[in-house]
Amino acid sequence: MTIRVLLADDQALLRSAFRVLVDSEPDMEVVGEASDGAQAVRLAGEHVPDVVLMDIRMPGTDGLAATRRISADPALVQVRVVILTTFEVDDYVVQALRAGASGFLGKGSEPEELLNAIRVAAGGEALLSPTATKGLIARFLARADDGDTPDPARSERLGALTGREREVLVLVAGGHSNDEIAERLAVSPLTVKTHVNRAMAKLGARDRAQLVVIAYESGLVRPRME
Repeated sequence: MTIRVLLADDQALLRSAFRVLVDSEPDMEVVGEASDGAQAVRLAGEHVPDVVLMDIRMPGTDGLAATRRISADPALVQVRVVILTTFEVDDYVVQALRAGASGFLGKGSEPEELLNAIRVAAGGEALLSPTATKGLIARFLARADDGDTPDPARSERLGALTGREREVLVLVAGGHSNDEIAERLAVSPLTVKTHVNRAMAKLGARDRAQLVVIAYESGLVRPRME
């Protein structure tokens, strides 16, 4: 299956470089290019790509607003947005994840990291880029909140989960893949996938990235400040 990619960045030179890289892969193709967020939303609706590489800072409608609009569209529920950022501790990154982004990638990443990020995002398995530490999202979420009080609405929704689903959610929030979770719990990866999908349905999460956000915001998992 060919992974369909939409590029959204206000720098034409960077878009061209991304296009050459993506189109050089036999399992990927660029289906469109957008120079701002409004155009990204329109092209996402026209092409329904598997992955959108979205620059977070663009003139006019920025990447954050565009991500929120794409994620809120029921017709685009399968579209995964990967935010392109300078990889600093940036509240915009946190807001993007909360708005529905599936993860983020540093603009200075190596070509293979970018291609891998596209593949894993399309497969629903990734949150962080390969160069990120697994505690980075936790620190972002901790910095984004004024206090440490868990979101009561999030906490209440956790009551719908079974004990095993909560256990799997904690491991997902730790950055573990289905295979790693299966090994830890001595079950099959398919069983883990079933638990993840049920947790997503009960919590109203689009993907694994949203499960991680919910796990921290509800207080189920506490940030580890390193």
